[in-house]
Amino acid sequence: MNTLKPIPEEFLHFIWENRLFFSENLKTTGGEPLEILNTGRRNSDSGPDFFNAKVKIGETVWAGNIEIHKKVSDWERHAHTGDKAYENVILHVVELADKKVFRENGTEIASLEFSWPEQFTQNYQKLLDAKTWIACEEQFYHFDPVVLRLGFNRLMIERLEDKTGEIIRGLEQNQYNWNETFYQMLARMFGFKVNSVPFGLLAKAVPLHILAKHKNSLFQLEALLFGASGLLNEELLGDDYFLELRKEFGFLHKKYQLAPVEAHLWKFMRLRPVNFPTIRISQLAALVYHSQGLFSKIVDTEKVEDLRELFRVKASEYWDNHYRFNKLSPRKHVKELGENSIDTLIVNVVVPFLFVYGERQNRHHLKNRSLDFLEKLQPEKNTIINKWKKLGVEARSAFETQALLQLKNKHCENRKCLSCPIGNKLVKTVH
Repeated sequence: MNTLKPIPEEFLHFIWENRLFFSENLKTTGGEPLEILNTGRRNSDSGPDFFNAKVKIGETVWAGNIEIHKKVSDWERHAHTGDKAYENVILHVVELADKKVFRENGTEIASLEFSWPEQFTQNYQKLLDAKTWIACEEQFYHFDPVVLRLGFNRLMIERLEDKTGEIIRGLEQNQYNWNETFYQMLARMFGFKVNSVPFGLLAKAVPLHILAKHKNSLFQLEALLFGASGLLNEELLGDDYFLELRKEFGFLHKKYQLAPVEAHLWKFMRLRPVNFPTIRISQLAALVYHSQGLFSKIVDTEKVEDLRELFRVKASEYWDNHYRFNKLSPRKHVKELGENSIDTLIVNVVVPFLFVYGERQNRHHLKNRSLDFLEKLQPEKNTIINKWKKLGVEARSAFETQALLQLKNKHCENRKCLSCPIGNKLVKTVH
């Protein structure tokens, strides 16, 4: 019998699912001969750990579910006693049988105290204890990166499903108004990481239906967004455009009873001037001005280049020689939304939103289209993707960079090595 290790129960599931346990001459804790005919199918939802298993105990073949714990007493600690979902458990698989457990009708649930080669535990413990960027970094070079690519589809779907929750919460808050929710999510992304919070507050301060009433006037759209941003309150005096915007917002503010965002929330430090929130707000206003019914257009767009074209907007003329209000810049420069920024918006807003919309509206071709967009977009550039590249994994599209981000952030960071094809192989390696 194995001594108990400080390892998660997930490892026991891995051992069982891959039949890595010693299977010769098995017996239940009650002494009856036991043969594992089928370990069952892994259950990722609530209920027993494995469904549709089949075992032979003595001369009787049992079909049903398997529950796995470190100790038999965990059955009661996890409140399975009396739970109807566990009445069809045919075998309780554990590291340590410290007591007996019974069904509601009084019959004992057969238990198996299983064990496996100590090498597997040591391999897994080494990954859990690793201090490197990813747990398997020192052994990574032994593997063909193609091994990782085999799991990219699953990782990409998982990443989109993770984003689904945020979108659904937004829809619930907006009474399932898809256009409003898309606008709010898009506005947050216009702030990218640094200014996403104030941009999100700005989108709620000036709802889409108010902007729609002024969609034919870029000046009024800027007055609404800049006024609600609080940035028009930073100075008492300024140039003509600044003062005109403030005057116009004074009228619109009273008309719609708007509550501006606090100006101090906006961050300018350590940002390239083209990424200043002033430039991004003007570009957002331009997008609203040029793209009436933007979300509907996106749903109808089939080609990624046509999708990019929807986002090719530039800040208003004032910003050609300004980065902040009332501060003239020496060089004139049109502030267009760059290709990398456009692709970032598509990857992080359009794709997940289109995926969820396709799921909720039973229009599954939209889900496929969202994935197709990712495959046609250039790979993203960031520190995580650069690190993967140094390890020999070079992404060929945004689809693959998104999968690699999911792998690093949700699996490697949380030491979920058992769900990774490389970690899987390393644990099962016998030296």
